[in-house]
Amino acid sequence: MIALVAGEVAVRRPDHVVLETASGVGYRLAVSAETLRHVPAVGAPVSLHSHLVVRDDALALYGFATEEERDLFLLLIGVQSVGPKMALAVLSGGAPRDLVRTVAAGDVKRLTAVPGIGKRTAERIVVELREKVGATEDVPNGEDIVVRRADDPRELARQGLVELGFAELEADRLLADAAGETPEELLQHALRAARS
Repeated sequence: MIALVAGEVAVRRPDHVVLETASGVGYRLAVSAETLRHVPAVGAPVSLHSHLVVRDDALALYGFATEEERDLFLLLIGVQSVGPKMALAVLSGGAPRDLVRTVAAGDVKRLTAVPGIGKRTAERIVVELREKVGATEDVPNGEDIVVRRADDPRELARQGLVELGFAELEADRLLADAAGETPEELLQHALRAARS
């Protein structure tokens, strides 16, 4: 898993950046408008937290200015019918703190203002994420907002299977007998079981 990319900004576009690492490799990271605000001009150094989405036809790398934004991205893509591009669109609406407040307050109207988000999807985001974000609508401005992360390797492997397109019940079945201590080992075991 590529969790962080550090390098010099080689390309800076409205929807992505390319970072050239010290080894001379350029990584293209899709970013939200919120993250783009924190990316300096071409030629300047920057570090972005990242998440790799593996699909049958592509490997897509997503970049985030903060861990909180990445955690929210992971929560969003865990919501039914919310893909990575839609999650970035939601994150482009403001700072992670604002999104957490929106979800905690159940502000469906604000979420539907995001292009591509309908009322049903906005309601689903609120229902599925409200308990997963560690905030309430009356959080003081100075107080930290914490997004709860699943650090359990089995849960992380399950999320990985779901991202790959497996149904949640199928992911649970594949991981039931999986052996391994890390999410990667569990995921490899489950994918081998899926092929057999």
